[in-house]
Amino acid sequence: MRTNGVYPNHFTFSAVLPACASTSILVHGQQMHCLISKHGYDGDVFVGSALLDMYAKCHDMGLAEKVFVALPERNLVSWNSMIVGCLLNNLHDKALLLFREVIREEFISPDQVSFSSVLSASANIGALEVGKQVHGVVVKQGILALSYVKNSLMDMYFKCGLFDEGALLFNSLGIEDRDVIAWNVMSMGCVYNENFEEACNYFWVMRRAGISPDEASYSTAVHSSAHLAAMDQGTLIHNQILKTGFSRNTCIASSLITMYAKCGSLDDACRVFEEIENRNVVCWTAMIAACQQHGNGNQVIELFEKMLADGLKPDYITFVCVISACSHTGRVEEGHAYFNSMEKVHGINPGREHYACMVDLLGRAGQLDEAKKLIAQMPMKPDSSVWGALLGACANYGNLELGIEVAGRLFELEPNNPGNYVLLSNMYAHKGKLREADQVRRLMGINRVRKEPGCSWIDVKNKTFVFTVHDKSHAIMDEIYEMLKKVEELVKNKGYVPQTQFAINSAEEFKEQSLWYHSEKIALAFGLLALPAGAPIRIKKNLRTCGDCHIVMKFASEIFKREIIVDVYDMDWSRPTAIVVGNENRGISDEALELSDLHCSIPMKGIVDSFNVSVAAGIVMHHAVCDRTIHLGCHGDLNEEESQILFAEFLLHHNNSHYAHAKAVM
Repeated sequence: MRTNGVYPNHFTFSAVLPACASTSILVHGQQMHCLISKHGYDGDVFVGSALLDMYAKCHDMGLAEKVFVALPERNLVSWNSMIVGCLLNNLHDKALLLFREVIREEFISPDQVSFSSVLSASANIGALEVGKQVHGVVVKQGILALSYVKNSLMDMYFKCGLFDEGALLFNSLGIEDRDVIAWNVMSMGCVYNENFEEACNYFWVMRRAGISPDEASYSTAVHSSAHLAAMDQGTLIHNQILKTGFSRNTCIASSLITMYAKCGSLDDACRVFEEIENRNVVCWTAMIAACQQHGNGNQVIELFEKMLADGLKPDYITFVCVISACSHTGRVEEGHAYFNSMEKVHGINPGREHYACMVDLLGRAGQLDEAKKLIAQMPMKPDSSVWGALLGACANYGNLELGIEVAGRLFELEPNNPGNYVLLSNMYAHKGKLREADQVRRLMGINRVRKEPGCSWIDVKNKTFVFTVHDKSHAIMDEIYEMLKKVEELVKNKGYVPQTQFAINSAEEFKEQSLWYHSEKIALAFGLLALPAGAPIRIKKNLRTCGDCHIVMKFASEIFKREIIVDVYDMDWSRPTAIVVGNENRGISDEALELSDLHCSIPMKGIVDSFNVSVAAGIVMHHAVCDRTIHLGCHGDLNEEESQILFAEFLLHHNNSHYAHAKAVM
């Protein structure tokens, strides 16, 4: 246009600047700004609004603010562009201040974009009181009925922890007013409040309502399945992803990798990763994290080097996984090299998670003094993850003196974490200081700290069976203990030696016997009895698996020629899931083991609530703990997807303590 001698006007610049913003190439926008100034349009309110929007989307809020201040006239679009720009660049406090200024403007009234943006800013910094005040203004303005505003209000309440208030807003929407965004916000609200089963239920009810899921819907549903370790649920959603053509979406594919990895199926995670055509850093990081979680340290390093060779820049989480993998494989020098390269090569400032991994790296190598020096050199105050890594190392190497000092710091930082008390008590017990160990246990009682009871569960024929230590509750308990005795004989013939150091609370003469009452061993025996010959045995736990159980699982995998998976329900990616695959024992290493189940106490948080749906003449719910069976009636004409949707609706309308732990079964 310019070569033809046609001069641009304010309409031209208003159209070209959004194109510059979409490329996020700042220099192009700056060149256009120069041209705007030459033609004298920099004082035009529409051009100025487009300019500051461009700078905000190119992540230069300094220049955006200069344009905003220089505007001789500001309209609502100018204010909204500035507020949205602050939101995009995580300047949430600044966004709130700008909104307050808009409210004070005499001739400008905020619209749904203004309210939605300020509610998002309030949600992101947990400013509940501000969010409530904005809610009041929304009601006064009479725009609460606008879905854009109501969805933002729901999101604000969910992120601030007021689930009931957000759910009330969702329920106030008519069926016809619930678009895919409203359903997504509701599902994410369940995720924020760790109601993962309800998040899955809302996905299926949304399908029933005739709403087509989008990228966010599938990602949320898969994410929830991962937290539930519900592989059947996840594969059913994966099936829908394939049918609707979302399998090429990198965000969804990354969620699928995470889901399969957390459910103990690294092969399926690898298969999803291999099918991704244009892999971004999120896809690579998801696969690296999956291998790290499964204890495959060598594969983590290999994938990381391949990612760098492809020209992708690693992010914050990538380095957490890589350094943790170095820790679990004893690669001290490589771990140091990767840690040092973060800031020098990739421009990423190490955070507490990276320092925690480095402390763990040094601690596992026995370099406790070096680990302590590193903590002293941290540019930020060390948190419980850093001191916890050092305490675990002290326990592994029997350094009671340093362990006492570290435990004292942890008692100040997280006085309600039972794992720290139990670990220090065990350290005293190992040194023969039983009186001191008992004092630590008494301190737990004084502080009203309780250790989460360990349990394991296994799915057989679409029913979930839960076992605890010394369990006697199952109907075929005699057969289970008979099988357990058989397993004990077979593994001893293969060279198994009991690791009695993991029987902390037993008398000396009963230590070996007590090891065989661990919940995962009971679940293993039940799986050998109840599952078909050669079928994989997938056991889930709420606590670390101890070293003795790890060894027994390896022997059992070889003896019975079975794939055995012990999946620890832990949302912390830095701690690997113990997995034994076939005779190769792939996916777990001795270095990846924690000291014992008592190292960290992690609540189950509804894992047994995971559910599957079978295509059957009738749908039945079975509560594995209280042994309740509830018939929902005959639905023989329903396919698997319709059965899933029907069951989800049933759960949402019968949300009480008995139904919350239910499962649809054949």
